[in-house]
Amino acid sequence: MQDSLFEDQAGFRPLADRMRPTQLEEYVGQKHLVGPGKPLRRAVEQGQMHSMILWGPPGVGKTTFAKLLANLSDLSFETISAVLSGVKDIRAAVERARDRKQGQGRDTLLFVDEVHRFNKSQQDAFLPHIEDGTFIFVGATTENPSFELNSALLSRTRVYVLKNLEESDVLELLDRALIAEQGFNGRLSVGPAVRDLIASASGGDARRALNILEVAADLAEPDEQGQETITESHLEQVLQTSLRRFDKGGDVFYDQISALHKSVRGSDPDGSLYWMCRMLDGGCDPIYVARRLVRIASEDIGNADPRALRIAMDAWDAQERLGSPEGELSLAQAVTYLALSPKSNAVYAAFNQCMADIRKDPDYDVPVHLRNAPTKLLKSMGHGDTYRYAHEEPEAFAAGESYLPEPIHERRYYQPVSRGLEIKLAEKRQRLDRWNKESSRKRYP
Repeated sequence: MQDSLFEDQAGFRPLADRMRPTQLEEYVGQKHLVGPGKPLRRAVEQGQMHSMILWGPPGVGKTTFAKLLANLSDLSFETISAVLSGVKDIRAAVERARDRKQGQGRDTLLFVDEVHRFNKSQQDAFLPHIEDGTFIFVGATTENPSFELNSALLSRTRVYVLKNLEESDVLELLDRALIAEQGFNGRLSVGPAVRDLIASASGGDARRALNILEVAADLAEPDEQGQETITESHLEQVLQTSLRRFDKGGDVFYDQISALHKSVRGSDPDGSLYWMCRMLDGGCDPIYVARRLVRIASEDIGNADPRALRIAMDAWDAQERLGSPEGELSLAQAVTYLALSPKSNAVYAAFNQCMADIRKDPDYDVPVHLRNAPTKLLKSMGHGDTYRYAHEEPEAFAAGESYLPEPIHERRYYQPVSRGLEIKLAEKRQRLDRWNKESSRKRYP
């Protein structure tokens, strides 16, 4: 078996570990935090380190950033994992930090991975040592700190949100790896199309991107000139799936969105579920799916079943709180409910028509009877004088009143359909129209 093209001469270390940056300029992504003039960059450059929580999905550089902070601030790096550690381990880390501070005059950065997995008492164990400066506390979590961390711990730290890397960030990282790893000896070739596929398949996870590159390099076989090329076939072996699934920015992706939307509109729960699952399996961000479902709930269902919007919003909330894969079941619940809901595009049509009219019509003044009158001058000008307070009218409806500008007072935008709850809304609309027509107190003839 051939040696890995990425084999470290001092013994094997994963490529992702060897590519950890040692300077802030080498850190890829998170420009909103470490770009020029941004808060964390200023803190590092000014030597004003503080305790913090790094919140973000896997593979965005939380551990890397903590190690980089320790290196740049000349701090000893101490780490514990909430998955494997308990109060005893916390106490031992505290003692080592205290001894280091007292004996060597050297401060410590204590990195706590998966900090949300510690219970309340375990989290509380850090508090006095954060306050007295025994160490700089840096916690990493993939869960929303507002729900998973004690308020006492949050009050003593600053929360920074780390985002999934952009594909351009991942491509930059891949290029750096290809240049930095002299173990290649010029033998390895990775074409632009393959690089793009690796970046797409990584889903914004830097560690995953480097792992894919490393394993694919091991699969590459030398040709007669000793050149080794990573091909799409190698990537399919690594990913154990078809690369067509990672066409997140191409025609296939948008075709699947279209198929999902049209399946819901067509009241087919099976087709709706299928296309949603295809999108998720292809690496689509579940939050993007959630946004589309909210849009569908208003555009294609509307007031025929107002519960559809609430269910779509709840599914979005569940996905954000739980993450994948747990939250995706809520999306499945929502998409099947939306598919079987009564359909109406009355609100969608009314909104579009109203916006189109406003863009082409003059800017009509607000009718005097609807204007506010907060001052004596405005009251003397008759603002609001003839306004009829609906709650004082029979059925809480001021029959004959108008709320549109006079030139367009007869326009009708919202036309409920005869499906779902809109049947009742249409009946009420007809009843109110009749009362307006029969009223002796019409605002306009």
